[in-house]
Amino acid sequence: MGSLGTTTSPPRKIDLVGTPREIGVEHGRQLRQEIRGQIGVYEAMFQQTSKLDWQAVKEVSKAYALTIQQLAPDVYTEIEGIAEGAELDILDIVALNARSEIALGLFSDGCSSLGWKRQNDVLLAQNWDWTTRVKQNCCLMSIKQENKPAIWMVTEAGIVGKIGFNSAGVGTCLNAIRAKPIEPTKLPIHIALRVCLDSKTKAEAIARMKDLGGVASAQHILIADADGPLSLEVSPKGDVQIEPDANGLVCHTNHMIENKLMYEPPWLAGSPVRLDRIRQLSSKLAASGTAIDGEVLRGQVFSDTFNAPQAICCQEDPKRPIETRSSTLFNIVMKLGAGNPSAEVVWGQPGSGKEGEVLHMPW
Repeated sequence: MGSLGTTTSPPRKIDLVGTPREIGVEHGRQLRQEIRGQIGVYEAMFQQTSKLDWQAVKEVSKAYALTIQQLAPDVYTEIEGIAEGAELDILDIVALNARSEIALGLFSDGCSSLGWKRQNDVLLAQNWDWTTRVKQNCCLMSIKQENKPAIWMVTEAGIVGKIGFNSAGVGTCLNAIRAKPIEPTKLPIHIALRVCLDSKTKAEAIARMKDLGGVASAQHILIADADGPLSLEVSPKGDVQIEPDANGLVCHTNHMIENKLMYEPPWLAGSPVRLDRIRQLSSKLAASGTAIDGEVLRGQVFSDTFNAPQAICCQEDPKRPIETRSSTLFNIVMKLGAGNPSAEVVWGQPGSGKEGEVLHMPW
């Protein structure tokens, strides 16, 4: 399942260039084994959480395939290319890109994110928490495309939009939310993230998502550009924006803070605790006057294990089924101020002593 070695090995770096079809074909060709690995992980997960076998998942994906084709034809062409390059059915790739919607309400991934507008720069950062089984099938990916910004992101094999930034200085983080309903005629969240990363400003990204009709499921996108971060609590029923506080900070975890348009049953009990904790730690940093960089954020915020296992630095909970057991898989800190946006990625749990070296984007 995948060919990236152990889960502590550094991720592969994949460079994709060209038309949407060329980008997709090369994605599918280079990550053929990892895409199959992801399908295996999600097949087991869907069986555990919703009793859907992969063929049933592909049936559900048909509605999303139509939506993507109609609303984001360039992205659909790229997905077709991934399927061709990986020698798989297109619905296999659509299912990966709509995996958050297909298993609505059944995912258990956490994530703690932070956006910070400072005097001379803008920082966007998060821990990504998910099942360790996907880690060997993730990679650092660059996409150089015609008439659009270049993209650098950390993504799962087969998925076209995720956590990262572009050459115009627009960055995205993602926090999963569990709420109902979903609407398959709207954009799956990972396609919406790609729409954001294809945009030249956060205002353009927000306008494009609105023009396309919004997002299919309740999620949180923390988006930023050189003007600062903005919290987007998106849902098929409508979106709510949360502005940074007086310190220029905005933080989020895995529950809606202000968007009450959805039905959101109790989910991760640790999410409000993590939100309070990340706000407390980042506000303390802001008040300290300390020079802030990726190392400081990792050391003083994102390595925090308060309320473990549901901590900012998430630990596996042995009481959960193996298919849905989450932990922090990587940390990313993006710097999006004027000129030359960049990011640092640490593979593994920051502060654990087992994390890998700092990886840089662009490379």
